[in-house]
Amino acid sequence: MAERGSRRGGGEPELFAALAPRPLADRLRPQQLSDIVGQDHLLGPEGPIGRMIASGRLSSMVLWGPPGCGKTTLARLLAEVSELEFEPLSAVFSGVADLRRIFEKARERRALGRGTLLFVDEIHRFNRAQQDGFLPYVEDGTVVLIGATTENPSFELNGALLSRCQVFVLNRLDEAAMDKLLARAEAAEARALPLDDDSRRALRAMADGDGRYLLNMVEALFALPAGPDGTVARLDPAGLAQAVQHRVPLYDKAQESHYNLISALHKSLRGSDTDAALYWLARMLVGGEDPLYVARRLVRFASEDVGLADPDALLQSLAAWDTYERLGSPEGELAIAQCVIYLATAPQSNAAYRAYGAAGMAARRTGSLMPPKHILNAPTRLMRDLGYGKGYQYDHDTAEAFSGQNYFPDEMPRENYYQPAERGFEREIRKRLDYWAKLRDQRTT
Repeated sequence: MAERGSRRGGGEPELFAALAPRPLADRLRPQQLSDIVGQDHLLGPEGPIGRMIASGRLSSMVLWGPPGCGKTTLARLLAEVSELEFEPLSAVFSGVADLRRIFEKARERRALGRGTLLFVDEIHRFNRAQQDGFLPYVEDGTVVLIGATTENPSFELNGALLSRCQVFVLNRLDEAAMDKLLARAEAAEARALPLDDDSRRALRAMADGDGRYLLNMVEALFALPAGPDGTVARLDPAGLAQAVQHRVPLYDKAQESHYNLISALHKSLRGSDTDAALYWLARMLVGGEDPLYVARRLVRFASEDVGLADPDALLQSLAAWDTYERLGSPEGELAIAQCVIYLATAPQSNAAYRAYGAAGMAARRTGSLMPPKHILNAPTRLMRDLGYGKGYQYDHDTAEAFSGQNYFPDEMPRENYYQPAERGFEREIRKRLDYWAKLRDQRTT
């Protein structure tokens, strides 16, 4: 890679490059930090990066944020204000040889009293061993590393690298930030977009927080052919949808958004918020999630959070799963949506979940205690001689069909794990348990 001085030099290639057409998003790329929109929490006077700039000391960092929020531009501008040589690298197209070359050049610059900012786009694409290769150069200051990622650094970057970098979260662009970009685009083109207020709002929604995508759509709108009067007719939201391509919402079935959205669905169900649960279900399915994965999670929810407060919840979730397997998409997705509504409106109890957890803890604590002999079968004479089955009472032959015998190990006191809630069908279960507890007390005293 050429030094900064040679990149700025004149010559025919640079002249022709300057005359070549450039996308609107590139032409409007911020030229100074104050031009960056939507990231004041980091770049403002009280923001962590803003304080770094004010102090003149730039530390290695990881920029985590969605596409089109300005990670690459921010890194480039930080290199300029810090007077560091900017060395950009993409983890998608680069390997260890490229890193070695950059580190060697950084060492040479350092010997001359100049610093290097190494920007690694998609840094999560490097494997753990490659990430380890950064450590000595970051630690001794050979490079200031700025890594950019759309994935959760906690999952994708190793702990050693994270311990040497600060992680800063960049926001998806909000409406105010996108309005600033639209105003800049209109100023650059010296004309207004052919949109009414509703379609302008729709355009922002279609961008889904991605500034680069927003400007790409704006460029497509500016390219619309004019009518006989030399103007472009204003578009309503329907016309806008025909003129530009809608951006698919961000969703990666193998990455963090997958876990975030299923968590949102599960917790919306637990919070009995039917509409929110339907929204997160739709977000997952529109994003390409496997409906059978959602169906399996609904079965889990029916057992864990609804339980015996509504025994039909488990049947409903299994029926939704079976229906989808029979019908497929899109017809079968309605059965999943119906199940979501049922679960969100059902009485809830995690008593069975808690009871099983408590029983598991007791099982691990008590080890290999034998069942009491009176409830053991005695198919052989030896077992009968040892007392297996002796004194067992057949419950159906007792009053109330309840013997009240002890079924815990003899060495273990009776414990109570299941505490049904006073909701739904569990209210009836509690009545039965209380009645049996009363009979047991009467027959053991």
